[in-house]
This record gives sequence, structure tokens and C-alpha cells, in this order.
Amino acid sequence: MLRKTLKILALFGLIIFSVPVYAQFNLKKAVSSATKAVQAFTLTDAQMADYVRESVNWMDQHNPVLPDDNPYVVRLMALTDGITEADGIPLNFKVYDVIDVNAFACPDGSVRVFSSLMDIMDDDELMGVIGHEIGHVMKHHSKNAFKTELLTGALKDAVASTGGTAAALTESQLGSLGTALINAKYSQKQEKEADNCGYDFLVANGRNPWGMVMAFEKLESLEGSSGQSSSYISKMFSSHPETKDRIKKMSERATKDGIERPVK
Repeated sequence: MLRKTLKILALFGLIIFSVPVYAQFNLKKAVSSATKAVQAFTLTDAQMADYVRESVNWMDQHNPVLPDDNPYVVRLMALTDGITEADGIPLNFKVYDVIDVNAFACPDGSVRVFSSLMDIMDDDELMGVIGHEIGHVMKHHSKNAFKTELLTGALKDAVASTGGTAAALTESQLGSLGTALINAKYSQKQEKEADNCGYDFLVANGRNPWGMVMAFEKLESLEGSSGQSSSYISKMFSSHPETKDRIKKMSERATKDGIERPVK
């Protein structure tokens, strides 16, 4: 559903920005003015929150969100029972019924888990993924990535068109932001920070941090497997040596803390 929607929006984007040759000189001036307007624009926390909320709402409207009585949702709610906030950020959880193996967490604490990820993960592994994604929120990685996407992508046009003040985003711009939230890629340093922060978060909430190690091991084993559609695997394992090092460090930390690995 999301892929089809984004393809349509991308098509509209091509139509909107197609200009005749004689207009190109003026277009360059407009782009230059737009760049200056964006550079002069200061995005407040309140405006950021509004744009995040609008983007999350757009994604929830354009993806098949499973109802509360669905077995996937019942399972997720049971696993996250009692987990209501992360470092003061209120959390909310939903399941998207899509074929991609993925999960992501937004700066406002919205955590979205895809049903296909739940199909291949046991409870400990799934909580490991969720803990890691919440780690990105707590370390403000997702907030910074979202802000960058706003100022260099969607918001650039909205700011330029209003002389340097924030404006409502179009469907196409919201679609681009939604894609950026889902497929956000972080540096290896940020991934390691999310590992450690997620580890602390899981322990603080009475969950076994070995689940993170086990989830990474499973995803790594699936990388390159035929029939697996996963932007999450692509995000997590862009560097094999770094991935193995992360798994090793998390395993050593859990062992040092005297936490037993769940027996399968």
C-alpha cells in the first residue's frame, strides 16, 4: 500500500516540477531564494512536534493498521505492557500489516512494528528490536534525522513559498517524510549508541537484553535470503564486521551483568 502510494506521489512530483526550457533561468533564482529562506528559518521544538505528529498520522492513514483485537496487536500489547514512556517521551505502539520485515520508532514515541517482522521473531527477539529502535529515540537520532529531512527536503519548499515561515505540507511532502522515517539509516556510531541505550531501556523495564543480540543474529542470518523483503536488514547490516562486533559487545555486556540468555 505504502509503496503504491509513494509511486503515485512520486509521479505527481515529476509532473509538478516539469518546466519548459525558457523558465529554467527563473527557476534557478527561485531555488537560490529557497535555499536562503531555509537557512534563515529556525525550527522550534513545537513546530518539530507538529510535523512529526502530522507525518505519523499520514503513515497511519496510508498503511493497513491492524485493529486492537487482531492477534498481532494482542501479542504486541502483551509484550509492551507497562512500557509507557522512554526518558519522558510517551510511547504508543501499532502494527502495520505489510510484507516488509521492518520496524521503526519516531521522535514523538510512536513505535510501528510490521507484521512480517513479528512472523520471524520470537517474543524476546521482537522486544530486542523494539528496545533498539527506542534507543534511537532516546538518543535523539530519529529527531535529528527527521529535522534534517525537513530542512533539506519537504520543508524546504514549504518555507520558501511562505517567505521563511513554516507552512502546511503537501501529500507528496508527507509521503517523503514517511519514507524517511521508515527507512532512516544511522551511522555505525549511532547504531552502537542505540544498542547500549536500548539495552538499558530493556533492563529498566524488566526485559531480557539478550533479545537484542538474538534479534540481530537472526536478521543477520536472513540477510541475502531469497524471498526476504526487508529494508530493516539493509539498515542494520550495512557493514558485516561492525555488525559482528556489535553482537559480540552486547553479548559480553549481558554476560558480565550476569543475565542468562533465554534457552530455545
